[in-house]
Amino acid sequence: MALYKMAEILKDAQQKHYGVGYFNAVNMEMTRACIGAAEACSSPIIIGTAEALLPYGAFEWLLPLMLRQAEAARVPVAVHLDHTYHFDTLMRGLRAGFGSVMYDGSRLPDHRENVRVSSEIVRIAHAMGVDVECELGSVGGLSDEQGRADAVIYTDPEDAKRFVDETGADFLAVSIGTQHGVYKAPPKLDIPRLRAIRGTVDVPLVLHGGSGLSDDDFRETVAGGISKINVFTDIVLAAQNAIAQHPQAGYTDLNLYAETAMREATEKKLRLFGSAGMA
Repeated sequence: MALYKMAEILKDAQQKHYGVGYFNAVNMEMTRACIGAAEACSSPIIIGTAEALLPYGAFEWLLPLMLRQAEAARVPVAVHLDHTYHFDTLMRGLRAGFGSVMYDGSRLPDHRENVRVSSEIVRIAHAMGVDVECELGSVGGLSDEQGRADAVIYTDPEDAKRFVDETGADFLAVSIGTQHGVYKAPPKLDIPRLRAIRGTVDVPLVLHGGSGLSDDDFRETVAGGISKINVFTDIVLAAQNAIAQHPQAGYTDLNLYAETAMREATEKKLRLFGSAGMA
């Protein structure tokens, strides 16, 4: 298989009603774990990084690693830049060679400003041959540079249609009750809202905050119209648990224990999303 664009992978997922996992990676072990899991179950996969993760892996060395591994993979792999908030960071990502990028305007003062800035970013990215994911509403669970926590703001179905029409976004991240990070209480997802959004827009829908959801939650969101599911915390926790189980191991062995655990956790998600066998 060759390196794919995210749009190619999600178009098939949307048409055939399965979900594709997106997994952040900040080093070689995480990248190998994700792609190895996808190869093990013959699944397409999307990998990448995000603005908040740049201290752990800069574009300049991380992206070439991801692209090389994606090109050598036996399954379709797309490499995506997730959650950017600043124009300069997003432009660095575009110049670095990501096949798609996400601009998150949910922290802007109001809806109109989100539309304005997102539209401009879509225009620039499209001129460079890059597709764009945008967010409408706010998933919550993250904090900005001042430590202010993002509020949870549900996506309105009618606003979703206008937003996609006005911005030209290729993918839409929606807020239906999920949050980033570790849940303090079981989430309650608004599946009817998701179905209503799916009925108003044609572009692939994205679910952020996938870690901590139940198997039934995932099945319902995919059935309700989600094509891309973002997972990070669950994979990191798998690595942490593996390391904790080998307190006497050396650093290099710990890397391999963590990689094995992350690969197994990623494969489990891919099978749950329905993408196994779809490569």
